[in-house]
Amino acid sequence: MTIELTVDELEKVRLCSNCVGEAFLSTEIERQGKETTCSYCVELGATYSIGQVADAVAIAFRDHYDLTESEPDLIEYHMTADEEIDYVWQREGDPVTEVIAEAAEVSEEVAEDVRKALEERELEWFGYHENPFDSEAQFVDKAADDAEYRASWLRFEESLTTEGRFFNSFAEEILQDTFGDLEQFRSDNSVPIIITAGPQTDMVAFYRARVFQAYAKLENALKRPDLEVGPPPSRIASHGRMNPHGVSVFYGATDPNVAMAEVRPPVGSRVVVGRFEILRPVRLLNIKSLSSIAVRGSIFDRSFIERLRKASFLSWLSDRIAQPVMPEDEPFEYLPTQAIAEFLAARSAVELDGIIYPSVQSKEGANVVLFHKSSRIQELNLPEGTDISVYSHDYTEEGEKSFYSVSEEVPSVTEHSDGLSDSEPDINDPILLGPIHSDHEVSFDHREITLQLDVKTLEVRYVKGVEFDTDKHEVLRHRSEKRLDLSTREQNDLSTFRF
Repeated sequence: MTIELTVDELEKVRLCSNCVGEAFLSTEIERQGKETTCSYCVELGATYSIGQVADAVAIAFRDHYDLTESEPDLIEYHMTADEEIDYVWQREGDPVTEVIAEAAEVSEEVAEDVRKALEERELEWFGYHENPFDSEAQFVDKAADDAEYRASWLRFEESLTTEGRFFNSFAEEILQDTFGDLEQFRSDNSVPIIITAGPQTDMVAFYRARVFQAYAKLENALKRPDLEVGPPPSRIASHGRMNPHGVSVFYGATDPNVAMAEVRPPVGSRVVVGRFEILRPVRLLNIKSLSSIAVRGSIFDRSFIERLRKASFLSWLSDRIAQPVMPEDEPFEYLPTQAIAEFLAARSAVELDGIIYPSVQSKEGANVVLFHKSSRIQELNLPEGTDISVYSHDYTEEGEKSFYSVSEEVPSVTEHSDGLSDSEPDINDPILLGPIHSDHEVSFDHREITLQLDVKTLEVRYVKGVEFDTDKHEVLRHRSEKRLDLSTREQNDLSTFRF
């Protein structure tokens, strides 16, 4: 204002919604403001007092801006007071009036009036030694503080390992709070947090690998790769990053090399790599996208800061989920990710079939886990009584390649007395839902079929060597003579006397 006003008078000055360019704040004034004449444009309309605007600005500054230091930190710059004389120091950030004007999209005159009103208030909750709205104050953007979210998550991890893994109400509460509203988020590059794979998408197949060191087991796998390369039966399913012991899930990858790297095959072993086509649409939580969530909103919207904190926390959590775990730490380190998978598979309001997450063994692609409910494999259509043989052809001549041939001998077609021939068994017949071979237990599986192995692309890879991508860290070692204190020296001197 051009006329010098007292603080009380300044607090009562009116500002209309048309003089505020920031959409959220302008709408709030339009919705809740008092119909009167604006002190700045002298137009009739919905208005807030400068005191009300100052209230909104103060809260926005507390959540979204940091006051910068008003003088240099001599310790940080490794300077003495004398050296400071020759050092040109500039304060970080932008002047407070400019920040108010830019944030609320108001004129500099309005911003200065808001600053003056705030300068006279005792805003102890800012926690600064100087007045944050002094005319010389400067501010920078503040990162969202997700400490409370992280602390709750670490408490959740501790709860799983020390208190209870089943019927843990605290764990379920944290998981619901973390993953309950995932569908509303998008990453910076507009990739949805939940992606769809399957027919007519960019992701139509997953790859899975299995290591074999004995030829007999390799031979069995080539006879029935649908059973031996696919997920194991529940009774022999070992624990993994996303499943506890006894829960069978499908672990795969988006690239065959990634699938092979994930099984960590030793030199000299053979690895069977299979391509599994996705027969139906599957919805996957994309862990990588959690690290780059785009949150848009107004700093004057009280819910915006919570969404920013949630996004910051999810970025931290995405790294934590995909971080490498040493084998000896797996039983405990896998508990949180197992709980996440179980919650998303069975308890989440968001319908999901699995999770896709970065590979810790390779940078070429990603890993995927399909939950038990979505990991049923279409079995090979083999008539009962089929005999399968496997032959290894190893050639050393130049130009020749080693390969394996699989031969299936099926029973001849018989005629019934009514003249009708037997047809091949329906793979979805409940009587034949279990594996055909007697070596495998028969189970009645009512899950929808999700994957089908492409036997024509099946391959065996012989591991001739392993490469490591490492960072070298030097080990420095030095030796020094011990410094003895006076009492120790006196004791040593006394020990030289004989009585």
